[in-house]
Amino acid sequence: MSRMIWATDRLILRAFEDIDVQPLAAYRSDPEIAKFQYWDIPFTEEKAAKLIEEMKGIQPGTQGEWYQIAIELKTMHQLIGDCAFCVLTEDSQQAEIGFTLARQYQGKGYGTEAVRRLLDYLFGELKLHRVRAICHVDNLAAAKLLERLGMRREGEFIENIYFKGEWISEYWYGILQQEWTAKPYLTG
Repeated sequence: MSRMIWATDRLILRAFEDIDVQPLAAYRSDPEIAKFQYWDIPFTEEKAAKLIEEMKGIQPGTQGEWYQIAIELKTMHQLIGDCAFCVLTEDSQQAEIGFTLARQYQGKGYGTEAVRRLLDYLFGELKLHRVRAICHVDNLAAAKLLERLGMRREGEFIENIYFKGEWISEYWYGILQQEWTAKPYLTG
């Protein structure tokens, strides 16, 4: 199995390791982080260990399988979040992405840096045609990050999903491979 490791200016994006159990459980248990995500809290160390073990058995880019990538701060060798992608079951030329950062690392450009590298991989190495992202309409930081990277808001779905006990609305974003490569300032 491929063991991806990518470096950016400040980050290492890599496969999850057993040493990530505690920090993964900690930031995913933060109510402010989990409120826009599909997991429930507390996100226990047992759940974190299970997720890490599952990722060890998935080849990145397997159609229909979400692959979580650890985001590590280079200077501290500290897990600060994760990003993920899933090549769509119904179309092997498209993927959906997601990302999560521990609260203390938000607002510093780390998310943008990590997702930029993920998009480089999806369009450059996997040669995908299109990538989408979906976010809760109240998740303004995620929406701004996606827009900063050149993703276009393609739709707003009003109360389209029952999520954590209520009907919520979502923004859907997309970007095409030719749009991504036409903006070289984004990929540097």
